[in-house]
Amino acid sequence: MSAAGTTVRPVPPATRRIVGVGLAIASGVAVAVQSRINGELGVRLADGIAAAVVSFGLGLLVLLVLVPATPAGRRGLAALRRALAAGELRPVQCLGGVCGAFLVATQGLTIGALGVAVFTVSVVAGQSASSLAVDRAGVGPAGRQPVTGQRLAGAGLTVVAVLLAVGDRFGDPAALALAVLPLLAGVAIAWQQAVNGRVRVATGSALTATLVNFTAGTLALLVTFAVDLAVRGRPAGGLPTEPWLYLGGPIGIVFIAVAAAIVRFTGVLLLGLATIAGQVVGAVLVDVVLPTAASHPGPATLLGAALTLAAVVVAAVGPPVRRPETG
Repeated sequence: MSAAGTTVRPVPPATRRIVGVGLAIASGVAVAVQSRINGELGVRLADGIAAAVVSFGLGLLVLLVLVPATPAGRRGLAALRRALAAGELRPVQCLGGVCGAFLVATQGLTIGALGVAVFTVSVVAGQSASSLAVDRAGVGPAGRQPVTGQRLAGAGLTVVAVLLAVGDRFGDPAALALAVLPLLAGVAIAWQQAVNGRVRVATGSALTATLVNFTAGTLALLVTFAVDLAVRGRPAGGLPTEPWLYLGGPIGIVFIAVAAAIVRFTGVLLLGLATIAGQVVGAVLVDVVLPTAASHPGPATLLGAALTLAAVVVAAVGPPVRRPETG
């Protein structure tokens, strides 16, 4: 009941799923923009690992100020300590940021050579299959999700769509070899989204879950960068002066927070497919508006982007996500 004595109707599960899919598509577009930013930063620094450290590190600095400054963030930090102490949340479930760090590192390492579209198809191929496995295992907060025919069709159609979108680039053996890195990053993303969702449920705060993600990722990148410095020395390039090249971290905050907040309504697979749709559409737009030598989208790319959106619809019209049983 509300203060006025009227009944407040809960938001239907189907509506929450539709809103969640819309938010995931929008965040996927943001990821495509982030990919171009971090890829360009990697080119300017001549070091993809250094670019990832800058991107993740800036995101962490923003969160270290923002989370303690908000009541919800402070409550989330207290809930995180309680959940870890009580064993409701395992330490390994706080390491999703390591997978995010790997993704951001691959952006800086490969996009300069692959272009955003080819990078995206590699991530998609890994993410689609991995999302099915993660949902089936019940890693995410929505619990075990059945591998239905519709879900398989949605995942398969997504892979076909992105292959169509960038298939002309796969005649280059060097691009195929380099595409293995984002492929592996895509496999890791599904697990990241699932465990970040667990942290969000345990803490009651998407911002706190995002802070946990960025902390783990930044620490992993700093260790990797230390090894990189010891082996190769300092990056050849200097820090660029354009402010837009430092927006990758803040964009990542939005993406991780949205994913952690909605995965319990959508499940990992549907969240992944909706994000993929946004990534493909965003990748096409980025490559059209800001083309590079590695990007040349044509009609097949546009058709593939449209087919990817259709794949999300196929997966979304299935039965609603089953919430885990309690009690």
